[in-house]
Amino acid sequence: MTSTKPRVGAAIAPMRLPRVGTSQAITVGAAKTRWTMLFIYRGRHCPRCKRFLNKLNAALSAWTAHMDVVVASADSAEKALADLREFGWDFDLCYGLKEEQMRALGLYVSTPLSEAETTGNFAEPGAFAIRPDGTLMLVDISNGPAARPDLEELLDGMIFNITNNRPVRGTA
Repeated sequence: MTSTKPRVGAAIAPMRLPRVGTSQAITVGAAKTRWTMLFIYRGRHCPRCKRFLNKLNAALSAWTAHMDVVVASADSAEKALADLREFGWDFDLCYGLKEEQMRALGLYVSTPLSEAETTGNFAEPGAFAIRPDGTLMLVDISNGPAARPDLEELLDGMIFNITNNRPVRGTA
């Protein structure tokens, strides 16, 4: 199965993602009143992900002043809860990302190198800015853990885009 490149400017199919610590799921891609920034991380096995998400959590109030922030992985509820307990993150943490959801977002999907890493296929990192109408404004994906967006630059750019109602770029 291959991934398709997500189309910026187009609506994404709404995705229901179970949220750690509650029976209420979060749906991304559905129309709502605020922008959403969706970050995908590799899972509990990835120390680079933890450093990135710790930086995001430290700046979370600046982010949530402008948009909702959702973080998701393919991890089980138990692994995601262990991360939440260990790091005390304040953002909405979701788990159970399905491979078809990964592929719908155009994410790279990896097979574990060993069971010590993790036991199932997982998504490589991605960041998706979603307008209130459910359309994609910005897509940033990586095929490995070392390439991540600079959170300060990304937030600054998103504030500019939101404030000025900038059009989607890179559609051609």
